[in-house]
Amino acid sequence: MTTAQADTGRTVTTNIPARLDRLPWSRWHWTIVIGLGTVWILDGLEVTVVGNIASRLSEPGSGLAISSGQVTGIAAALYVAGACVGALFWGRLTDKWGRKKLFMITLAVYLAATALTSVSFESWWFFLFRFLTGFGIGGEYAAINSAIDELIPAQYRGRVDLMINGSFWLGAVGGSLLSIVALNTEIFAKDVGWRLTFALGAVLALVILLVRRHVPESPRWLLIHGRDAEAERIVTSIEKRVAAERGDEALPRPEGEITIHQRRSVTFVEIARTVFSDYRRRSVLGFSLFIGQAFLYNAITFGFGAILTTFFDVPTGDTGYYFAVIAIGNFCGPLLLGKLFDTVGRRVMISSTYLLSGLLLFGTAWLFDQGALSAGTLTACWCAVLFFASAGASSAYLTVSEVFPMETRAMSIAFFYALGTAAGGISGPLLFADLTSTGKVGDTVLAFQIGAGLMCAAGLVAWFLAVRAERRSLEDIATPLTASGG
Repeated sequence: MTTAQADTGRTVTTNIPARLDRLPWSRWHWTIVIGLGTVWILDGLEVTVVGNIASRLSEPGSGLAISSGQVTGIAAALYVAGACVGALFWGRLTDKWGRKKLFMITLAVYLAATALTSVSFESWWFFLFRFLTGFGIGGEYAAINSAIDELIPAQYRGRVDLMINGSFWLGAVGGSLLSIVALNTEIFAKDVGWRLTFALGAVLALVILLVRRHVPESPRWLLIHGRDAEAERIVTSIEKRVAAERGDEALPRPEGEITIHQRRSVTFVEIARTVFSDYRRRSVLGFSLFIGQAFLYNAITFGFGAILTTFFDVPTGDTGYYFAVIAIGNFCGPLLLGKLFDTVGRRVMISSTYLLSGLLLFGTAWLFDQGALSAGTLTACWCAVLFFASAGASSAYLTVSEVFPMETRAMSIAFFYALGTAAGGISGPLLFADLTSTGKVGDTVLAFQIGAGLMCAAGLVAWFLAVRAERRSLEDIATPLTASGG
């Protein structure tokens, strides 16, 4: 590494990004996946539990004066609204203060809010802390996706990112099975079981917080913020650990250097100009992907239990079994298809997963309208739809975290998550809860068709605008603003 003095700060020529990208997969990378990626399990647990306990909360003796529609509609929308606000608030701080500081703070916020949700005594209290739980989770999206992409080698980035975002559905499986036990009145009273589900989320968050202390700050972030000596120490330490694991086999040689004009911060105006002017096509792509997946997922995950009870007379305590099945299908999508995003490529895989899920959902809507589905076959159809949709949705986070410059990464993730989710994730649950509450098949079919149409539209946008980012360094995909000539 060489340094020189510039008018606005030090100029550094370094191969740190190349050294990180050339590393073979190791146990150290697994510690990053476990320390950072497990938060999506908590998010899946939260969303699923709320959807499955909605009917129980509306029953007399639950301890809350609240209706099922308020849980799947208002509370769900507030959770998503909190996540949108949190993403924007914490996202800017993540680019300014660093990845590690923020992924510790946001997890602590989530932990406190979900613990306080468990002691709700009035509906307003429940609504408030659903919003604050989302506020913490929203910050996690920006901080975690930034850190993961900057620490994982380029050749593995796609599959790892998809697998981590897809782990949301492991939490969904856990939430489904947990709700079965929690809603069993032979084990827990009506006003106790649902509280324990939120308390468990807080306990899991505490465990993750302890593990996360050992995850380092992103060397890429340190490098552009004048802390190159610290970045060098971290990368050298990582290389020693990976080399020790490989024994006599030498590490691959890093290829390429980059010159950085270090700055403490980048203005919001520069970020906005970069994202909306210099990278306009990529912005259209990110917005389209997030709207499609947000409407589909936030509408269905919050309302699936209500559909089963309304149209198929499935008992409240049994909806968790059905949700566990589609949750497994969701997790299998990113797990089995993830490698193809690094080999076949982003453009083909992103567009095909969105289009396939949309077309399958149109087919499901038609079968539902014809009265040809039972609770079991509807679940099977949704499992097929979401196998592809889950990989596509995970790729939305991957896309916006790798196609914009380093200095804008967390804010870009936050912005597209917030904007897309606000459009589809807040209106989705409210509209879907309203449509399914009528008990009319045609209304629910319409909701299915809207979700399918948005997924297909996003798939077509991806076909024309997706960036060929597979196996390329982040600096090659989008030159940092502080780079020489950037």
